[in-house]
Amino acid sequence: MTINEAINHPNATIVDVRSEGEFAGGHVSGAVNIPLQTVPDEVEAIKEMPRPVVLCCASGNRSGQALVYLQAQGLDGLFNGGGWGQVQIHKM
Repeated sequence: MTINEAINHPNATIVDVRSEGEFAGGHVSGAVNIPLQTVPDEVEAIKEMPRPVVLCCASGNRSGQALVYLQAQGLDGLFNGGGWGQVQIHKM
């Protein structure tokens, strides 16, 4: 599955790992905000989210960190969408 297919999948969950303040300043419609530093506390919740899960942030750096961490916890069906603006552009 490509990132564009993941973003536009009917069951996709968009998880924005930016801070609450950044998220409040703009985000992909329907996205869930789980700041990067809280990801370890939210592993069980993320496991239950519909797949695919597309992670995003400001540039793709924090979402990449979250992806590596979550994959190390055994989660699959995850994608690094990069910056939230790019995810927004590709979301149909």
